[in-house]
Amino acid sequence: MVSGVGQAIEAFSNGKPVLVFDSAFREQETDLLFPATVAHPAAIRQLRKDCGGLLFLAIGDEVGSGFGLPWLQDLHTDTDLVAKNPVLNHLITNDLQYDARSAFTLSLNHRETFTGITDRDRSLTTRRFAELWVETEKQGLANEERMNALGNEFRTPGHIPVCREAPGGLTNRQGHTELAVAVARMAGLPPIVIGAEMLEENGDSALSVEDARAYGEKYGIPFLNGREIMEAAGFSEGDE
Repeated sequence: MVSGVGQAIEAFSNGKPVLVFDSAFREQETDLLFPATVAHPAAIRQLRKDCGGLLFLAIGDEVGSGFGLPWLQDLHTDTDLVAKNPVLNHLITNDLQYDARSAFTLSLNHRETFTGITDRDRSLTTRRFAELWVETEKQGLANEERMNALGNEFRTPGHIPVCREAPGGLTNRQGHTELAVAVARMAGLPPIVIGAEMLEENGDSALSVEDARAYGEKYGIPFLNGREIMEAAGFSEGDE
């Protein structure tokens, strides 16, 4: 089986997928991840058919900030929004079993999609989002200009849920969102990654680590755990 952080980073930099297990003390899930820039329909199809969990787009905090994407959890504490929509207060996120914060922000569809759910549609939304970020970076656009560019091409709600990295990244949160964008950065790629959680065939639990490793061995996909990524990113045991 392909193993080791170096090989995983090389694979990712070449547009190949990696498997990432977060921790036995967290979600206890393995996610299959692809660089968003190469999320062609075949990649979306593999995520959909082989994983069973939610397809999500992990983005760096700087991407979320540049495009003005809020954390959905924060909407529950916005006084004006809660006053207009009191149910937000009733649905407040205050009992996560694996973390103190949720990474979810808005969900998106590209405006040229139909329903947004097909492999082709989700591929377009994913790849074009990553491409747009790279373009706005090269152009040095201000945030207001970035948001305008985003709105010209995308709408919400959509069929690609987006998860935004916590400020400070792995320093403050060690979820799959932070781990995924850390892998992308180490591979020299934009911090935008498409992935999905791998479930057992019956869908009742996360795929076991043993079975996830076996899947990686079968298809030549590198397997990493959160600790390996943390160490490669320069974090020690005491940083968690």
